[in-house]
Amino acid sequence: MKQSRLLMPTLREAPADAEAQSHRLLLRAGFIRQLASGVYTYLPLGWRVLQKASAIVREEMNLAGAQELLMPAMQPAELWKKSGRYEVYGPELIRLEDRHGREFALGPTHEEVITALVRDEISSYRQLPLTLYQIQTKFRDERRPRFGLLRGREFLMKDAYSFDTDWDGLDASYWAMHAAYTRIFTRCGLDFRSVHADAGAIGGEGETHEFMALADIGEDTIAVCPVGDYAANLEKAGHKEVALRLEAALEVRENQPAPELISTPDVHTIQELTSFTGIPTNQFIKTLIYLIDGKPTAVLVRGDHEVNEIKVKNYMKAETVELADAKTVLEITGAPVGFAGPVGLHIPLLIDSDVARMDTAMTGANQADYHLSGVRPGIDFPLQDAPDLRNAIAGDPCPHCGQPMSLVKGIEIGHVFKLGTKYSDALGAVFSDASGQENRMVMGCYGIGISRLLSAVAEQHHDGNGLIWPSSLAPYQVHLVPLSLKDEVQSSLVTKLYEQLTNLGIEVLLDDRDERAGIKFKDSDLIGIPVRIVIGKMAKDGLIEWKERCKPEAEVLSVEAAVSRLTEHHRQ
Repeated sequence: MKQSRLLMPTLREAPADAEAQSHRLLLRAGFIRQLASGVYTYLPLGWRVLQKASAIVREEMNLAGAQELLMPAMQPAELWKKSGRYEVYGPELIRLEDRHGREFALGPTHEEVITALVRDEISSYRQLPLTLYQIQTKFRDERRPRFGLLRGREFLMKDAYSFDTDWDGLDASYWAMHAAYTRIFTRCGLDFRSVHADAGAIGGEGETHEFMALADIGEDTIAVCPVGDYAANLEKAGHKEVALRLEAALEVRENQPAPELISTPDVHTIQELTSFTGIPTNQFIKTLIYLIDGKPTAVLVRGDHEVNEIKVKNYMKAETVELADAKTVLEITGAPVGFAGPVGLHIPLLIDSDVARMDTAMTGANQADYHLSGVRPGIDFPLQDAPDLRNAIAGDPCPHCGQPMSLVKGIEIGHVFKLGTKYSDALGAVFSDASGQENRMVMGCYGIGISRLLSAVAEQHHDGNGLIWPSSLAPYQVHLVPLSLKDEVQSSLVTKLYEQLTNLGIEVLLDDRDERAGIKFKDSDLIGIPVRIVIGKMAKDGLIEWKERCKPEAEVLSVEAAVSRLTEHHRQ
């Protein structure tokens, strides 16, 4: 491709609202352009990278035995109502009506559609197992699109769905997809981790893993063991707990003095309490009032911990978990926000396991400007079950080996789920076994955000001058940069080299523009093609400058050596 004909509008500066480095670089290098909030056009360079990523995904999906198809983006709302997700998905589901008033949704995912298809086409155990996948545009009405392609309203996704006769079959399908994802992200040059995760709106009855590309801009926090392979999203991360001998603990607490009322005027937060009393945060109990499926419930965590609402929701098997507003808190506790406490509170208490281990603590007194010191869990308020209800923190012991875990940021690039019979139950996807008995199909689903891969790779592969694409995803493999096409020797060598490499099947971008060398080099660094070959004054001696984008130094090579090196790399 000749650069003079390529639509590659580079920018000196990225728009001010581009927060993520990947977003800024993809805009500046002319890979994408924004049409509306969270909606992007992929320009030729960006589309070539997407095609490379899609090809890798296709190869690995096909190798894993999956079959490609393409389903409609516009889905009847009736399917979503049958599955129970029409309301659960909330405002992120983009809804519309046709001219006859029939309701549809633009697909954010395709569990309902694929289940209905397989229900109507598969009837016997002899036709299973079956894994189907597609690469298609998805739609989600994100409340706050941000970070460019990392959180958009329209995006390219690979979604696959497996159908098995039993849970053992699902387990085999699940781990085959997990292995395929590991190969895909490795081939894309990503530093990633597979982490235990929560199923969220997709739902399901079994385990689920997210694939996270490690990056500071990531919106997900991951707890990682430094020794073993344990890693989990913050919403799922557990920790190794010290066994609590409750009877012995209660005997100790009974001998402690009764709680004392302490005046704490205008002291609402844990930080303010620490400053006011000098007591460390881990000696407080936070009492937060939630509405769980509309029912007021107090959730208790230690002062240095945060409530994990996903864990609360899963423990309570609830549809909705939301913090109560100030008016509700006042009605329930008799005090403003910041002074709630468990003593004398007449609503259900959900107590985190670390609170149950505290012999005494300071809590709110359910009176404005007062707290209670010396509150004894199990003595001054009842202890029921005490599950893990908090976010993991750095230093928590790994649940597998007990080593202190660290917290890192990650970008979700893939997710695999064991759905079980959630959708086959709802939509009637059954098969007949060898004895003629009817059974529900056991399902899994597996997604990769292909357009997200552009941003994830860009976050990990760049420097101060621009992008540095891995060769597997680069829009072109070689950037030919002649310093002066007016020089007949340079022009002749460039033409010969361009034709030779192209005939060998190597993707070449030729900068044939009438621009200064400095501009050409800046643009070359910005777009990040793996190898730059500069043809200058040494052309008369059959020599070129070889510069790999990922290395600081250039080399002088003969044309023959450069072609040989590129050919060898192309064959690998």
